[in-house]
Amino acid sequence: MFDFSIVEKNLKDKGYEVKVYETLKEAADYLDSVIDQTTVGIGGSGTVKESGLYERLGAHNEVVWHWMQQPADDARVRAMNTDVYLTSVNALAETGEMVSIDGCGNRVASMLFGHRKVYYLIGRNKLEKTYDEAVWRARNIASPKRAQQMGRKTPCAVNADKCYDCKSPERVCHGMVTLWEPMMGMEAEILLIDEDLGL
Repeated sequence: MFDFSIVEKNLKDKGYEVKVYETLKEAADYLDSVIDQTTVGIGGSGTVKESGLYERLGAHNEVVWHWMQQPADDARVRAMNTDVYLTSVNALAETGEMVSIDGCGNRVASMLFGHRKVYYLIGRNKLEKTYDEAVWRARNIASPKRAQQMGRKTPCAVNADKCYDCKSPERVCHGMVTLWEPMMGMEAEILLIDEDLGL
C-alpha cells in the first residue's frame, strides 16, 4: 500500500480528521454509511464521479450536483447551502497544504465556508512533496487536463503540457485557493485513497 504516513500525520497535526483507504469503493462505502438523511452538495470532481456517491447518497439524502442537474448555475448555488459537501483537490502537499483551482468559484467557496462538514476524497496521484510542487501540479497538470476535458481551446488544452497564464475567454482557471488548516467552525475530513483518481 502507498505510504501516506507523513502526510497523514501532518494533516492530523493541522486539525483534520483523516482516514486511509486502499480503494475508492471502500471510501465510498464509508461515506454512504455515515452521511444519512441530510443535504449533500458535490463540487466538480472526477474522483467523486468515479465513486458513484451521487447515486448512492441520493437514495437516502437530498443530493445537489451541477454536473448532474440543470440548470447548472442553480445547482451550484443550492449545493453551497447544504449541510455536507463532497469534493477533491487538485494537489496535496506532503506538508499538509491542499491546493485547488476553480473557474466559477463554487467549489473553492464551499471549501471555505457554509457547510457543517466537508469531505475531501484524495487519490495518491494528487500527492506532492512540497507546497510549491503542489501549486505546480494544480496549474500545470490538473488545470490543462480539465480544460481538455471540457473541450476548451486554451493553449494549455491544445498543447497539453503546462499553464500559459493565458488571457483566453475559454480559460477555466480563474482562482486558486490554498487550505493551510481546516476553516474555523467547519469540520473537515480527508479520505486518502491508494488509487490514482481524478485529474
